[in-house]
Amino acid sequence: MTWLSLQDVIGQHISGVILFHETLYQKADDGTPFVQLLKQRNIIPGIKVDKGIASLFGTNDECTTQGLDDLQARCIQYKKDGCHFAKWRCVLKITKDTPSKLAIMENANVLARYASTCQSARIVPIVEPEVIPDGDHDLARCQQVTEEVLAAVYKALSDHHVYLEGTLLKCNMVTPGQSCPTRATPQEIAAATVTVLSRTVPPAVPGITFLSGGQSEEEASVNLDAINKYPAKKPWALTFSYGRALQASVLRAWEGKADKIAAGQEELLKRAKANSDSALGKYAGGVAGAAGDAALFVANHVY
Repeated sequence: MTWLSLQDVIGQHISGVILFHETLYQKADDGTPFVQLLKQRNIIPGIKVDKGIASLFGTNDECTTQGLDDLQARCIQYKKDGCHFAKWRCVLKITKDTPSKLAIMENANVLARYASTCQSARIVPIVEPEVIPDGDHDLARCQQVTEEVLAAVYKALSDHHVYLEGTLLKCNMVTPGQSCPTRATPQEIAAATVTVLSRTVPPAVPGITFLSGGQSEEEASVNLDAINKYPAKKPWALTFSYGRALQASVLRAWEGKADKIAAGQEELLKRAKANSDSALGKYAGGVAGAAGDAALFVANHVY
């Protein structure tokens, strides 16, 4: 990992890292487990626990997420192995006829079962109902669907007696679809996003970590900054949980080459600080990286 020699610097901007099962048990060249390296940098290790999407039959090509059957046993083991939080992603897409009521309710209940199972093993669940940006829908349609999805998710969490103070939400920003000809300004995205959250997410939830959803690195930072600057009551911490929008410039600069590790580290720190500033509403913009303005959208993104 390019951050291994960054010592405590990276921990000033990033507080947690979501690992895959394989990565959790990997070690650095000197034999130090990744989990230990993260803790040395004041970064909390977390784990992705879902096993990917599966078709939801009886719907118009919609899906649910699998992995509940052995989840408690895995969570207990992951806790012993040093993980303190988990992530589970459900996917909903916007078309003329979707998401259906069935897909919304199914995924809301799956997320609630996951969250309650995590808490039984003393792991903090990150609840991730992602309304993906594929399609030509406008900002208003995304706002309507995201509000409906989040309302269903928090009803299900209540029904399953999930302790909201011990959860986090990971969700999409409200944006037009990738193919929509009418683009939205950061201020319009912020207004729509904060409106949805204020109508659906209880103040008991301590934090909301936005996914980047195929935005460029700079778009993701600017939009997060606009959300934090939006003049409204926001009782949650509003921060980032980015993959592509944090790593694209890093990977492009590093290229997997030993002699370019320092270049990759420089890009990582640059992007991490930009997003950390955005989470405080203090991003001035213009921090361009090797892939700063490059489109990162991947249709039907699966991981």
